[in-house]
Amino acid sequence: MRVAIVGASGAVGQEFLRVLDERNFPIDELLLFGSQRSAGRKYTFRGKEIEVKLLQHNDDFRGVDIAFTSAGGGTSKEFAETITKHGTVMIDNSSAFRMDEDVPLVVPECNAEDALCRPRGIIANPNCTTIMMVVALQALENLSHIRRVHVASYQAASGAGAAAMAELYEQYRQVLAGEKPTVEKFAYQLAFNVIPQIDVFCDNGYTKEEMKMYNETKKIMHTDCEVSAMCVRVPSLRCHSESVWAETERPVSVEEFQQAVRQGKGLQLEDDPNLTISQLHNCTNDKSSNCKSSNCQMPYPMPLFHEGCDDVFVGRVRKDLANPNGITFWLVSDQIKKGAALNAVQIAEYLISVGNIK
Repeated sequence: MRVAIVGASGAVGQEFLRVLDERNFPIDELLLFGSQRSAGRKYTFRGKEIEVKLLQHNDDFRGVDIAFTSAGGGTSKEFAETITKHGTVMIDNSSAFRMDEDVPLVVPECNAEDALCRPRGIIANPNCTTIMMVVALQALENLSHIRRVHVASYQAASGAGAAAMAELYEQYRQVLAGEKPTVEKFAYQLAFNVIPQIDVFCDNGYTKEEMKMYNETKKIMHTDCEVSAMCVRVPSLRCHSESVWAETERPVSVEEFQQAVRQGKGLQLEDDPNLTISQLHNCTNDKSSNCKSSNCQMPYPMPLFHEGCDDVFVGRVRKDLANPNGITFWLVSDQIKKGAALNAVQIAEYLISVGNIK
């Protein structure tokens, strides 16, 4: 198995290295590619030092089975033919191909089989906010068809890349020191603030990020469900959160959905509003070190505790007081991991498991 990572020096590229290693993904040879800026850098993978090669229009991908690409939409479009021309399966993390009819858009917990039909050799990884939402929605859809969804996302600085995380750190330092904060990666100061805009505005007043959630949900879930989103950047570092209101064809009880989450793929339920502060403080895990939820009871999911976790965490499950067929809940997931690298690796694992890749 020969595997390539394109954009190896970026935040998602580095996450690929960690995820591939921790999941013991079968790799005989790993190739790393990057831009002029990152070419020549060296990274250690499973005890072996690998140098990043310059991405070029040549035959470097001959014999490569899977290429995980995370170098931006422009790079993906420019190099797609170069990457796939010798039969390499390209699993792309950009938005370049997501809505193309001949490119499957895949979240394995929802539509893994779609990855088997890829006329151009490309499989698209959805937007991170869409991924975490549809994993939870699939559990609900299995109970009753979802008619419409309203969602508000609370997206961490890391969604804009490693440089954005560094800028948030620097802004907090500058504000606390009485200095004028540096504002480069965001439209406004993010420290001590929230910004109700992610990506550019469309003609209908929604942002591209919000329209991604609308369009991608329909394609992934093969549904007529309508989605209305409000995406907000918040001053947390990593892990996105979402507040979801869903209307189903029949009323679904809180208990039904909670059980569906417990049994669902890629989901964990954290929903105990009666848990007291004293009980939390008696937890044997150190919260400051990001304890894993499977070993620590929590009243509801929070970004602080789920960095590096694989699953989508669900809590605050309630009946919608404004709609008898409505149910509302809260989600948290690591958008660099499950929202990008892990989802792509799970697609590849599925293809291997069904014999679709050697």
